[in-house]
Amino acid sequence: MSQIPLQLIPERKIYSVTELSREIKGMLEGKFPDVWVTGEVSNFRAAGSGHLYFTLKDASAQLRAVCFRNQARYLKFKPQDGISVIARGRLSVYEARGEYQLYIEYLEPAGLGALQLAFEQLKAKLAAEGLFDPARKKPLLVLPRTVGIVTSPSGAAIRDILRVLRRRFRNMNALLYPVKVQGEGAAEEIAAGIGYFNKHALADVLIVGRGGGSLEDLWAFNEEPVARAFAASKIPIISAVGHETDFTIADFVADLRAPTPSAAAELVVHRKQDFVSELDHRARRMTQMLRLKISEARERLTGLRVHTVFQTVAARITERAQRVDDAIAEMNRLITGKLSDCRQALLETSSGVVRYDFGRLLILKGAALAEREVRLAAEFSTLLNERKARLAQVTAILAERSPLTILNRGYSITRDASGRILHDAAQVNVGDDVSIHLAHGELGATVKRRG
Repeated sequence: MSQIPLQLIPERKIYSVTELSREIKGMLEGKFPDVWVTGEVSNFRAAGSGHLYFTLKDASAQLRAVCFRNQARYLKFKPQDGISVIARGRLSVYEARGEYQLYIEYLEPAGLGALQLAFEQLKAKLAAEGLFDPARKKPLLVLPRTVGIVTSPSGAAIRDILRVLRRRFRNMNALLYPVKVQGEGAAEEIAAGIGYFNKHALADVLIVGRGGGSLEDLWAFNEEPVARAFAASKIPIISAVGHETDFTIADFVADLRAPTPSAAAELVVHRKQDFVSELDHRARRMTQMLRLKISEARERLTGLRVHTVFQTVAARITERAQRVDDAIAEMNRLITGKLSDCRQALLETSSGVVRYDFGRLLILKGAALAEREVRLAAEFSTLLNERKARLAQVTAILAERSPLTILNRGYSITRDASGRILHDAAQVNVGDDVSIHLAHGELGATVKRRG
């Protein structure tokens, strides 16, 4: 058997797994550096790092895909299972698992624009949270003192708003917080403007908006930060974005939607002349009502004056007055007569007094009084001695029976928390507070046991 010459046997090439994976990776990246792929999203997972992982599939195959955070942040919608998308990116190999996958640079919904899908997704999310609920809408003041405006300082919207405010109520105060209304960073500036007015309480109502434009132009008012700022505002907000046919997320969250910036200014305040006319009308109505009330009160007063009850009272008062006069006259007559009788009796008594011997009478009366004084002194002395003896007896008995005397012997008085004197251990429970009164002082105690 002939042998094959050694120089004709090919040299064997042995790859490590890593080397082979890198060879394949280089071939894929060289062959597919920029490729468009369409498919249905499945197994979607958003990592905490901000990276998005999912699988693109069709009826016969599937392809792993990843969208890193730096690219995902620019997506206008959030991928989710079941939607068809068009992806642009590069093919490469994830060496750790030996899998090839699509590294996505751009992603859009298939058949539905990314902005429209993002709009619908955010609208559904905020509606589920109750941010569109009419019950949370705040009413506008009838006549606000200051209107806050969040819009571009160079756009047509601010000119339209100021023109209407000046025409309808020239004395109205207006404060502008200038912001970008489209482009990168516009949503953050709009949210900051709303927050600034709320933080410093600078306005009674806010107008937030801009003129019309395409969906892309109005997109800042479809961003979640703006919607959240609208919902968090303590100041009522009127959304004035675009034209009458334009709707944004801000319109649904706002307390009131105006079709245009000019219409928002008209909703904020009525014409000054309307207020003046209304005040005049109410003043006339108030005057008429007051006149009617005064007329009705006057009629009631007249009716009361002629009422039989008051006529009877007046007659009775007159009769009582006459009786009082008669009583006064009779009293004067009786007093005069009594004084005359007393004067006569005094004269008669005075004439009889001179016939008595007052000297002898006074001597007799003096002797009787002295005798009575001696007798009363003796009786008082006897009575006083009896009372002293009785007092000494009672004092001795009281000292013997006094609680203080008993306490001095080492006894005590115990009371419960309500002040009741305790006679039996069954009157308290273990743990109850009691007070113990000694001969000198008082102690507080807690019942530890009961026997």
